[in-house]
Amino acid sequence: MMADDYAALLSSMQVDSAFVIGWSDGGINGLLLAIRHPEKVKKLAITGANLTPDTTAVNQDVIDLFMPSYIALNEKPNKTAAEKGELKLMRLLGYEPHIPLSDLHTIKNPTLVIGGDHDILKPVHTLLIFQNIPNAYLWILPNSGHSTPVVYKDDFNKTVDNFFLQPYRTIEKEGRIF
Repeated sequence: MMADDYAALLSSMQVDSAFVIGWSDGGINGLLLAIRHPEKVKKLAITGANLTPDTTAVNQDVIDLFMPSYIALNEKPNKTAAEKGELKLMRLLGYEPHIPLSDLHTIKNPTLVIGGDHDILKPVHTLLIFQNIPNAYLWILPNSGHSTPVVYKDDFNKTVDNFFLQPYRTIEKEGRIF
């Protein structure tokens, strides 16, 4: 629903297409926007995005860390507005998304897939996303968790800006050497 809302917002603002950057759930929404509304996306940069909410994507220790809090908060009567908002965010982490790999194959927009080498999401899952988007680059940041845009703010901003400004380059044959 959020990705569809973003597409509608861009249309209402009379923006034909945009450079899209998303972090965590924003990365998931960026993927969904590129899948459902490819005409709205010039290029896509995502960090900390996942396709499934299970241990194929999310490290078990993260699930073990947040799930008891989610269960306790979910069972609490008379939640405050802040608690209701927190519960929605925790539910997203525990139960969403469900994006088939085949949907990634439809993304033709140039995409920069980013992750931390110690992210809450497994680097192998970030690699899987990269491998299933036809025109994608991969950037795994060392010594970084889920907050790659914060920990590497200067490098992150420079690299994403360069990605958005430079034409996408297919690297093959001798290009793989140089």
